[in-house]
Amino acid sequence: MGFRYIEYLDGQVYRCKKCGQHLTTHEDLMSKSFKGAMGTAYLFRQVVNIQEHEVVEKEMTTGKHLVCNITCGECTTTLGWKYIKAFEKQEKYKEDKFILEKYFMTSPRVCQQRFV
Repeated sequence: MGFRYIEYLDGQVYRCKKCGQHLTTHEDLMSKSFKGAMGTAYLFRQVVNIQEHEVVEKEMTTGKHLVCNITCGECTTTLGWKYIKAFEKQEKYKEDKFILEKYFMTSPRVCQQRFV
């Protein structure tokens, strides 16, 4: 087992609600119009400090997709999923994007890296 790499973000940062780990920024937010198991979910371009799990095929309201669940890299809380492949042409924009459920993350707050 090696060292775990943790990335800290600047700007308006969304964090894991359970442990406070940085996940993504407001600048990477693409849409707030998604639904997850716990209600409202957001689509992001990029997410850090997560673990990706096994890829599975799922039939969703917008069609068939290959997805993998994502969990917090620190506390292992399930956060949402990553779209690996969309089979419908109009859904291709989701590929390699991330869904984070609002229930599992904090609202964005401003963070600045401080170097000593």
